[in-house]
Amino acid sequence: MGISIGLVGLGSFGSAFAPLFKNHPAVSRIGFCDREPNLVEKFAGDPFYADKFNQNDCYTSLDEMCKADFDAIVVITQPWLHAPQCIQVLESGKHVYSAVPIISIPDNNEILDWCDKLVAAVKKTGFNYMLGETTFYRPAAMYCRRQAAAGAFGDFVYAEGEYMHDVDSGCNLRQVSRQRQSSTSGKEWSPILEKYIERGILGGPMHYPTHSVSGPVCVMNAHALHVNAYGYRNNNNDPYFRSQAFSNEMALFKMSNGAVVRIVEGREMPGVMGNESETFRIFGTIGSFSEHRWFSIDRPQMPPADIDNIPKPKRVDLTAKEMFDPLPPEVEHAFKQVANRGKSDAELLSIDFNPTGHGGSHPYLVHEFVDSVATGRQPAINIWEASRYMAMGVAAHESALRDGETVKVADWGDAPL
Repeated sequence: MGISIGLVGLGSFGSAFAPLFKNHPAVSRIGFCDREPNLVEKFAGDPFYADKFNQNDCYTSLDEMCKADFDAIVVITQPWLHAPQCIQVLESGKHVYSAVPIISIPDNNEILDWCDKLVAAVKKTGFNYMLGETTFYRPAAMYCRRQAAAGAFGDFVYAEGEYMHDVDSGCNLRQVSRQRQSSTSGKEWSPILEKYIERGILGGPMHYPTHSVSGPVCVMNAHALHVNAYGYRNNNNDPYFRSQAFSNEMALFKMSNGAVVRIVEGREMPGVMGNESETFRIFGTIGSFSEHRWFSIDRPQMPPADIDNIPKPKRVDLTAKEMFDPLPPEVEHAFKQVANRGKSDAELLSIDFNPTGHGGSHPYLVHEFVDSVATGRQPAINIWEASRYMAMGVAAHESALRDGETVKVADWGDAPL
């Protein structure tokens, strides 16, 4: 008997995850919830879900779904609702998966309070919280974690991470904002945001730090101690940034392992700093990774007298396929069915598995959450890990507001074993 999962939030992002959760072999039952009844009807009427879906598992409120007997609930709703809704799920006796970030509000203290409440809720209830941070399961992060486990970096020295998402890029943030505000929940957010603005509490891109910080943090298995950061203020009265103190923020963190990490969150600067807009680079004493390239040197611990014999650095160019971790064969097969609906099992055997969604991360996020629930273990991106991402952004924003003053980064410790 598999586990049962309810999905809350069936918009464009939720729609991308629904078929993966449904088709995971450890899931035997799925339910749907959205405040827009037409979205629930869309999924309820799709024959793809029929083998694991009952018409009684349709809901138009989280309250209703929390009363049902699901093992876990996936929350992919408005970002300002994530934390309180996840706590509601935990307190209803269910595991919870949250879309990123932990919460999206402009008040630094409130964000940290929600992190604190979530840690407390997980401790109290004993149920899992997992943050669906995509960078954690991009192929580069998987490869670098393997290299780190093998000691191939040597001592970590420096890392960089950035999320370059200009407001008018291909994934246009103005259009995203307008789409969100057109929903029932989105309309409720607008007056709440105005109250923050009236109080002079303004946010910034560092309040969505997970894509840029999670790579260095999860690879080095280290957390930030303190930060110095600066911001660029929009200067043409662009209405998109009226609730933002900065449109771009840059930060330098001192980490618990002695390394230094530079993070950039850009919303008003087109272009990329490397080969990708959402990426990271990590440098060690004997090995380094920079966007699909691995650099290493077989340097002896003590240089020989003949310095001409010291080896030169080597470079290896990597493909995404080489960097991905393998999934269990039955899970990979089930996810191939999602991407190739209508194909027979025999036909699927000759088709390569090509993970998709934010660099191929979506199938891995789904598997990690489902497997953690099914096997009774902590998920990799648990609340302690997720809070470290969020706290880095909060501290950086606070430092930028203080024109680069050193700010300590909050930490809740490591996940219990």
